[in-house]
Amino acid sequence: MQRVIHASLNRNPYPIEEDAYARLEAYLAESAAALGDDPDRDEILLDLEQAVADQCRRRQPPQATVITMQELLPALEEIGPVRRPGIEAPSAETSKATEAKPVLQQISQGAWISGVCLGLARYLRVEVTLIRVIAAALLFFTGGAALLLYGVLAGIVPFAEIDPNGPPVSKIPAKIREWIESLRRKIAGFAR
Repeated sequence: MQRVIHASLNRNPYPIEEDAYARLEAYLAESAAALGDDPDRDEILLDLEQAVADQCRRRQPPQATVITMQELLPALEEIGPVRRPGIEAPSAETSKATEAKPVLQQISQGAWISGVCLGLARYLRVEVTLIRVIAAALLFFTGGAALLLYGVLAGIVPFAEIDPNGPPVSKIPAKIREWIESLRRKIAGFAR
C-alpha cells in the first residue's frame, strides 16, 4: 500500500503516491540546478510542474485520481531533462560522439542521388541545404565538370550503415548504392 501525498504543482493540489513524489522532487531539483541563476528560473519551474501534471493526467485511467509512478515516469521521459540554451551539459553519448572525429560517408537515407551531399554535410557539420546549393553552383559554374567530381566521390566514399529506425532509402539512391557496391565488388575481384 502506497502513501498518498498532496503536492502542489504550479500552485494546484494533486494527490501523488509517495515514491512518485520522491522521483518528481528529484527531477525538479535537477531542473532547478540545471537552470542555475536563470532570471526566469521560478517561472520555468512552475511551467515544468504544470507540464508534468498535464502529462500525468493525460496518461491516467478515467477513474484514477492519484498520480502514480506508472504515469509519472513516461511523462518525465517525454518532457526530458531541462537544459539552459548555450550551457548544455553533455551526456556520456554526446561527449563520446563529439570526441570521435567524423568519418566521411555517403548517407543514402534522405539522399537525392547517392548521399554524397548528406555525408559531406555531416562530416563538415553544416546544413545539407548549404552543401546542395554549393554543389548546384559548382555544377553551373564549371559547365558540368562538377558531375565528374561527384561521380568520383560517389565511387570512392564508403556508404554509411542504413539505420533500420531511420527513413527509408528512396528508389534512386537505392539503385545507385546497389550499382556502386556491385561495381566495387567487381573491381575488388579484378584486383585479386
